[in-house]
Amino acid sequence: MRITRLAAAAAIALAAAGSAEAKDWTKIRIGTEGAYPPFNVLSSDGQLSGFDVDIAKALCDDMKVECEFVVQDWDGMIPALEAGKYDAIIASMSITEERKQKVDFTNKYYNTPPAIAVPKDSPLKGVTDADMAGAVLGAQSSTTHSNYAEAKLPSAALKLYPTPDEYKLDLENGRIDAAIDDVVVLDEWVKSDAGSCCKILGTLKPDPVINGEGAGIAIRKEDTDLKEMFNKAIANIRTNGKYKEINDAYFDFDVYGD
Repeated sequence: MRITRLAAAAAIALAAAGSAEAKDWTKIRIGTEGAYPPFNVLSSDGQLSGFDVDIAKALCDDMKVECEFVVQDWDGMIPALEAGKYDAIIASMSITEERKQKVDFTNKYYNTPPAIAVPKDSPLKGVTDADMAGAVLGAQSSTTHSNYAEAKLPSAALKLYPTPDEYKLDLENGRIDAAIDDVVVLDEWVKSDAGSCCKILGTLKPDPVINGEGAGIAIRKEDTDLKEMFNKAIANIRTNGKYKEINDAYFDFDVYGD
């Protein structure tokens, strides 16, 4: 009887401890990069904007929680989530099997293909591996796009950069021959004054193994309740018109994809 009572008391204590640690999610900290226009951009005065940011705000409004954004360099995104620096990543992070080993993901909130940009006077004629043979190809490190280049375009010499801004500068100044990234990111750039040097050479057929299922919200594996909250909110803004409102402010097509 004593053992039973002690076991019961221990169970009650554990339950109380678990209850005390339960999260009520009235405030959610969201990690983003701030260096990936038009999805997330950090201005010189410290203001965040972009499609990712507006979607995050709409999701938080739908969930009736307070949003707090945390800017984080891309390479440290997942480690900072695991360390508790923030609760979710909304930074155009593709849902891949490799990343699923460390974190969980919500359903996708957009899905667009990769593309290659080149200078307007480039001799390159296409985006196949044979076309890219001998070319120096720039990409942001630790991305699905750099992984794609390694796997699908091995005849090119791949050069990696911490941020897209750096490969864009090198492409503009002739230090590399081409760059690979999301088609929306590259299209936005080449249509701007800063990217007037360059053009989209072509889009690439996504590989589901490399490119994943689209961009999702990364969550710690134990935060299953937060994942469900986000999934419900994504569905809500898709049906109530808020997603389309945000989409149309940035793009002339539906980036949600198939």
